[in-house]
Amino acid sequence: MSWNTFGRVFRYTTWGESHGAALGAVVDGCPPGLALDEAAIQPFLDARRPGQSRFTTQRQELDRIRILSGLFEGRTTGTPISLMIENTDARPRDYAPIAGAYRPGHADYAYDAKYGLRDHRGGGRSSARETAARVAAGAVARAVIPEVSITAYVSEIGGDAADPAAFDMGEIDRNPFFCPDPVAAQRWEGLLDEARKAGSSLGAVVECVADGVPAGWGAPLYAKLDADLAAAMMGINAVKGVEIGEGFAAARLRGEENADAMRPGKAGPQFLSNHAGGIAGGISTGQPILCRVAFKPTSSILTPVASITRDGDAAEVRTTGRHDPCVGIRGAPVVAAMMALVLADQKLLHRAQCG
Repeated sequence: MSWNTFGRVFRYTTWGESHGAALGAVVDGCPPGLALDEAAIQPFLDARRPGQSRFTTQRQELDRIRILSGLFEGRTTGTPISLMIENTDARPRDYAPIAGAYRPGHADYAYDAKYGLRDHRGGGRSSARETAARVAAGAVARAVIPEVSITAYVSEIGGDAADPAAFDMGEIDRNPFFCPDPVAAQRWEGLLDEARKAGSSLGAVVECVADGVPAGWGAPLYAKLDADLAAAMMGINAVKGVEIGEGFAAARLRGEENADAMRPGKAGPQFLSNHAGGIAGGISTGQPILCRVAFKPTSSILTPVASITRDGDAAEVRTTGRHDPCVGIRGAPVVAAMMALVLADQKLLHRAQCG
């Protein structure tokens, strides 16, 4: 069976395909009485919108959000909130040459193996176009967690990492890479231009920080905050790895190095480090929540790659059309949205049990 719904109390279901008439989400479990309108959602979709620079797909979608239900006089009613985004610049004809062959690295073969058919027009549900609906749902989730500030940024492209010592929050919105290091952003321009001209693509790492999460959100053992975050991030198209806090680097530390030592503070413990990424035992500690998400290179590329047809014959696939040379760039708003969705759900779970 297919599974298109995420969350326990705050739940959302996405629908639609890359080259269908529209796509969207239905958000259920949202508390009533929260201020919400289309203007509150649109800025997050604008950040993810394609065609804003030469470093993203040139598909020109306005991604205008429409709220079809769940609001009355500018406030949520507690009933399902239906969100819709029309596809206005789909070009399914671009995919006609690969209708009978599989794109290596993409979900083409896996979908065909599961369902016995596939939507070759941009990959259908497996396209990153689906993430627009998640971003819209994530904007609703932010209304549930006004105490939390979420920032996502690209920290690495093509193996070239930004300098943490040069971190400048103000730079994130000043370049097309959501990069906090302006020097790295300049280097990445050259890297992506080179990859695009070569008909190839690059991977990226997105980091996300949530400030203002109080201690106590999350639950052992099967609703751990970090487990839910990992599942949410791994569910994003093209994501192949997730780290919480130090992640894999924690395995290379000694116990005394990895432990987040504490001292008495005015409002609770004063932590001397945050190797745990703000989560211990699956429960938030009150420190910033930090996760790191690895995006693979875009699979749809102009460089010919060996493959097979649906009939099992040898083929060589070269994908034309409009594609991101680095899907991880526009992944930053999606990662932030998934963080918001998980935190909203965990806040309501905590409130249901602990008041």
